[in-house]
Amino acid sequence: MADTQPRQVQRRVDDSAADIGTLVALGLVEPPPVPQYEGLFLEPDLPPFEEPA
Repeated sequence: MADTQPRQVQRRVDDSAADIGTLVALGLVEPPPVPQYEGLFLEPDLPPFEEPA
């Protein structure tokens, strides 16, 4: 069987769904804001859980 010749890769931007990283890299959208969760939740000061024997 003969080896096939490699095809030329053609990249283009279209209106299809793409991941946000690609869209940001292409400059089509702004990066989404990063949520800040620090101090939002209070952790109760509970003793370690002991399983019943």
